[in-house]
Amino acid sequence: MPYGTERAEATLTDEVAIVTGASSGIGAATARELARRGATVVLAARRVGLLDAQVESIKRAGGQATAIPADMADASDVTMIAERTLASFGRVDVLVNNAGVFWSRPLASSPPDQITSLAQVNLLGAMLLTRAVLPSMMQCRHGAIITVGSLSGRVAMEPLYSATKYGLRGFSLALRRQLAGTGVSVSLVSPGNINTDMTRHVAARMPEPSLVATAIADLVRHPRREVIVPSRHYAIAWLEQMLPTLADLVHRQRGWSPVREEETATWMSLLQAAMACLAAT
Repeated sequence: MPYGTERAEATLTDEVAIVTGASSGIGAATARELARRGATVVLAARRVGLLDAQVESIKRAGGQATAIPADMADASDVTMIAERTLASFGRVDVLVNNAGVFWSRPLASSPPDQITSLAQVNLLGAMLLTRAVLPSMMQCRHGAIITVGSLSGRVAMEPLYSATKYGLRGFSLALRRQLAGTGVSVSLVSPGNINTDMTRHVAARMPEPSLVATAIADLVRHPRREVIVPSRHYAIAWLEQMLPTLADLVHRQRGWSPVREEETATWMSLLQAAMACLAAT
C-alpha cells in the first residue's frame, strides 16, 4: 500500500536516535523531524560546519541533539558513532542509515579506489553501523532500524549507484526476516528524486526532503517492509519488476547515456585541441 498520511503522528519522547548523513538533505530533515517528535538525536556526517549548524537549529527549536563528525567510509569512524552514543545515552533506540553519495560516471572510466569508496559509504557503512548497534537493541528487545535506499534499488539506472542501493535493499529485507520476534523492527525507505544537493542536475520539480523525513519518523512506531516516496513511483518499480523488457525500452527512449555523453565530450575536446593547433600554424 502506498505510503500516506492517514496515520496519526506518534511521539518519540525519550527515544535515542542516530541519523547518518545528517548535515543536509534527507538526513538533516529527518534529524529535525525526529527531534520535533521528542527524540534525542545524534547527527553523524563528515561536514562539521553544516553538522554543527543542524544541531544548533534543532536546539533553538527546543529539541535535543548532538553532533558526531564521522566518515562512513572509515570503519573505525562507524564503530565510534555507536560507541560514543552508547557511552553518552546508554542505548540506541533508532538507527537511520541515510548516508550516501551519488555516482553517474560510466563504469569503464571509474577509478577503482572511487568505486571502493562508493561501496563503503553507500552500503558497507550501513551494514557495519547496524551491526554495532544491534546487540544493545536486541538486549533491550526494542529498536527500529530504518535504511534509506533509493528507487535506483528497485529500478536499474546506473551500474555502480544502483548496485549499492540494490545491496541496501537486500540487506534490509533479509535483516527484517532475521530479526523477526526480537523486538527490533527493520524498514526500508526508497525515495525517488528529492530536492537535495544530490539532485541538482535534475531539471524537474521534486518533493522536498521533509516528505521522506515524515515517512521515516512514522516508521519508528509503525514499521513497514518498504515504503517508496513519493508514492507515484510505485508504478515505475512495478514496471521494472513485471515488464522488464518494456522498462528497457522506456530507459532507452529517454535518450540519455552517460557513456555517449562522455564520448561526445572527449571527441569535442580533441576537436578543439586540433583546431587550436591548426590556428597556431
